[in-house]
This record gives sequence, C-alpha cells and structure tokens, in this order.
Amino acid sequence: MSLKKIAAPFYERLSLVLVGLIALSYLVILGKDFLDPLVFGFLFAVLLLPIANFFENKARLPRGAAALLAIISLVAVIYGVMYLVGSQVANLANDWPMLSKQVSSSIRELQNWIESAFHIDMAKQMDYVHNATSEIMSSGTEVIGTTFGAISSLMLFLAFIIIFTLLILLYRRLLFKFLLAVSGDDHVEMVRDIVVNVQRILREYILGLLLEMFIVSCVACTIFLLIGIKYAILLGIIVGLFNIIPYVGIFTALFLSSLVTFATGSPQQALFVAIGVVGIHAVDSNVLLPTVVGSKVRLNALLSFLGIVVGEMMWGLSGMFLAIPVMAIFKIIFDRIESLKPWGLLLGGEYEPKKLTGKISKSPKELDAS
Repeated sequence: MSLKKIAAPFYERLSLVLVGLIALSYLVILGKDFLDPLVFGFLFAVLLLPIANFFENKARLPRGAAALLAIISLVAVIYGVMYLVGSQVANLANDWPMLSKQVSSSIRELQNWIESAFHIDMAKQMDYVHNATSEIMSSGTEVIGTTFGAISSLMLFLAFIIIFTLLILLYRRLLFKFLLAVSGDDHVEMVRDIVVNVQRILREYILGLLLEMFIVSCVACTIFLLIGIKYAILLGIIVGLFNIIPYVGIFTALFLSSLVTFATGSPQQALFVAIGVVGIHAVDSNVLLPTVVGSKVRLNALLSFLGIVVGEMMWGLSGMFLAIPVMAIFKIIFDRIESLKPWGLLLGGEYEPKKLTGKISKSPKELDAS
C-alpha cells in the first residue's frame, strides 16, 4: 500500500520562504560590490547579443572580436550623448557671469523677503551664511577626498561592467550549456523557454526605456523651445535622462530645469517650465510608460514600487534601476515552475477576463468550467 504524501502546512512553507528571502537579501547586500556590476554586465550583454551575433555570423569575425566590437558600439553611442550634453554645458559655463548676477539678484530679493517676514536683518543672515561657509571650508579637504574617491569608484565600477559584459558575451554558449546540464534532461525545454523569454523581455524592456527617454527628451525640447527659454536642448535632454530614474528622477529634473530657467530667464518662464515638466511626467506615467515599457515586463504597480524601494534600501541608486528587470526575470522563472506559480501570479498584473461578444448560450456553471 502506497503512503500518501502529506503536504507541509502553509505557515511552515511561508516561514521557510521568509527565512530564505532574508538570508538571500543579506548575502546580496554583502556581495553588492561584486554583484552590482555583474548584473549590469548581464543586462548589457543581453542588449548587445544581437549585435555580437551579427558581427560573428554575418561578418565572420571571431567571437571575441565580435563581442568587443559590440561593446565599442555601445560606448560610442554613450560618448555621443555625453558629447552633446557636454557641449551644452560648456555654453552654460560661458554665461556664468550672467548666471551669477541673476543668482545674486535673486538672493538679495530672498534676503529682503526674509527680513520682512521673519524680522531677521541682513547682518544676522550674513552671519549665518559665513558660519556655514566656514564649516564647509574647514571640512573642504574631506569633501575633496570623498569626491575623488567617489569618481575613482565610479570609473572602477564602469570598468568592471565592461569586463563582465565582454566575458558574458564571450562565454555565453558555455553558460547556456551549464544551465542545461545542471537542470537535468527532464527540464531542458523549460530551461530553454526561460532563457529565451528572459532575453526577449530584458531586451524589450531596455529598448523600451531608451525609446521612452528619446520621446520624452524630444517633447521636452519642443516645449522648452516654444516657451523660449535658453538652453532648451540641454534641459530637454536632462529631463529625458532623469526620467528613467524611477520616482526620484522627475523631482531632480523639475528642480534643475526650473533653477536654470529662473537663473537665465524670468520667473514666469520658470513657472511654465515647471508646469511643462509635470505635464510631461503625467503623460509619460499614464500613457507612454504603460504602452512602451509596462507592457513588456507585465508587473503590477504595487510590487514594482515595493521592489524599487527595497532595491534602493539594498543597493542605492543602482538597486532602483535593477529592481524592475530582476523582478521580471523572477516572474518568468516563477511562471514556469509549478510550485512557484502563485508567486508569479503575485508579481503579475490582475487577471482581466476576456469580453464576451454575442449572445450567451451557456449556463453559469458551463462558463465557469470553460
């Protein structure tokens, strides 16, 4: 007589899952310096895979040369964007005397308002400013050292991303064979399906983000040119670049664009710019983002927001970038493993039944069964 397998109670399974998540999160936090560039390298490798395949299959180049040319193509595009932004920033630096004059005038108006509203004369205000300046200057060496260390860490981080991207592209077939071998013969088709869908979803997500950034930049540049502000192209590009940072980017873009416009134009233009940035963000969040990006990953907004918050707590700004693609990868895996399908359902959107057209001839029980 065969013994019936008794399933573990739900609270026991939930406790094991929570303990596993806590342990995994702790290991991920400890390995941030290694895992952070590795995950970015994986994303860039997925994005550059068609280009590397083109150089390898069509141009008949060795795999290493094809991967290197794909990375050089990406670096060239990034350099072009940075050159465009840098040229605009150089023009902004040439107008620094005018900017400083405008800022000084605004500071005087602010001082007069503080004196009339809070009854603090200008002498006391200048004492506060001088004290704060003295404290900043006393810690100037520490600030410079911290800034230099941050720049060095950033350059090392980018170098590791390029190295990981190159190695993943170079050994991609070996990694795929390893996944097939370790999964066993019974799960070969499932692993192939997961790998294909992960590549497709990530590539569509990254390209969707780039397309969204391009559209937002074009719309912002057009609106700023119609308003007639100076540095409309620079501010439009800044709005598009910061727009891809979830939840925080809009406030940064709003602050920078309004500040530069206020310093180079009139308060009315700064107000129009602020309204334009908020309007662009509203249209982007409700129309462009769900259409271009949201339809690719199919994650619900609640879990996406929680994932971004947790990613920022664990890895900072890079965690906010990586939260959505990592959750999309987990959803693909969960949807294809029977025991993990409830977690995939939790990550996904709410089920929407298809609308029935025509005359309904089935009974309610038959409809439920179908």
